[in-house]
Amino acid sequence: MSDDSTGFHLVGVRHVANSSFLTAERLHLVSPTGVGMVRTVIRHPGAVAVVAVDGSDVVLIRQYRSPTDSILLEIPAGKLDVPGEDLAEAARRELEEEVGLAASSMEPLASFWTTPGFSNERLWIFLATDVTPVAIQPHGAEEEVAEIVRVPLVEIARMLAADEFDDAKTIIGLSALVARLG
Repeated sequence: MSDDSTGFHLVGVRHVANSSFLTAERLHLVSPTGVGMVRTVIRHPGAVAVVAVDGSDVVLIRQYRSPTDSILLEIPAGKLDVPGEDLAEAARRELEEEVGLAASSMEPLASFWTTPGFSNERLWIFLATDVTPVAIQPHGAEEEVAEIVRVPLVEIARMLAADEFDDAKTIIGLSALVARLG
């Protein structure tokens, strides 16, 4: 039932629950040493995020996040909710919806597993440049009241060093931007 390259064998899957876009499963596995294991995992469609550079600014969004009951300063992002959609096109869509920018240039910047201890969510981060304003198309109550924040590019490294960001995708995306700029 599973790929033998890891040494772990999937011997059964039990569906636990569905939400609008997440699925919970209980996996029954056997380890390389023959030990039986049960793991609960969350299946996620994946997501994209965008480090948007507009002139000498990075465009961020400050929005409420219910799981942490806090308002976070983040790079624009969203789940892959259109089956088969190209990753760069999904990033373009999210950038337009959340902060009202269309990007002429969209380059891959980083990708990573967000929480591999319990979820298969993978997030792809893109660098958007050559941006122009378009109509914002918020989806959901959080985006309707979100604030678009422009941060001078020269401030990003200082803000990262001062731990002014709490969101992993934002820290990874902005760190990749700073590394790219050298």
